Amino acid sequence: MDITARPSPNFGDRKGSVVDLIVLHYTAMPDAEAALSRLCDPESEVSAHYLISKAGEIIRLVDEDKRAWHAGAGSWAGHEDVNGRSIGIELDNDGASDFDEALMTSLEWLLADLLERFSLDPKAVIAHSDMSPDRKCDPGRLFDWQRLAAKGVSIWPDPAMSGDFMRNAAYVGYPTEHGQACILDAFRQRFRPAASGPLSPADEAMMAGLARQHPADVTERIARRTPSRPLHSL
Repeated sequence: MDITARPSPNFGDRKGSVVDLIVLHYTAMPDAEAALSRLCDPESEVSAHYLISKAGEIIRLVDEDKRAWHAGAGSWAGHEDVNGRSIGIELDNDGASDFDEALMTSLEWLLADLLERFSLDPKAVIAHSDMSPDRKCDPGRLFDWQRLAAKGVSIWPDPAMSGDFMRNAAYVGYPTEHGQACILDAFRQRFRPAASGPLSPADEAMMAGLARQHPADVTERIARRTPSRPLHSL
């Protein structure tokens, strides 16, 4: 698949960080040209490695060996500098519409290519809302994560015997310091987009499945911030 170059000046050095995440965003803008204008504007101080248009065009903005400015404040699996260790992909979507078929097809191709070249597991593909649950909601409830999982370029859990929701969330990688309400909302945006109300057994079972089937690499930072008792169902 062809990739178009549209270099952005907004990037830095990775400073030795190794890519182990791919973060998906939506642009929340009218079209790809509007997004490109912002992502390539030095005054905006934002960028991504790739933008995929509604028509499926893949546009490279920042070289993969450079640190794009897409993630901002947040953390995943105990690491705070997500920009330094990730590839950022912006999706041409206004945040209130379904994602176009051509866009999704190109995204599946790009993710498969990135996962292979960087030797990453599909669990490395996360939402912006996963690592910044207190302030971000993209790519949102309309994004089809199950479709990506069916293609082998993301994950979808089988529910497991329920356990402690927040402890399991920490083992998946969520920044649990933001509190249960925040983590529950981020989790539901991706895995139970039609759900509402208080924490339910279905939420607990699906999070337990994530922790059992797709745990993050457990760092000392996660171990320090979570209780020492063992996970249920692990």
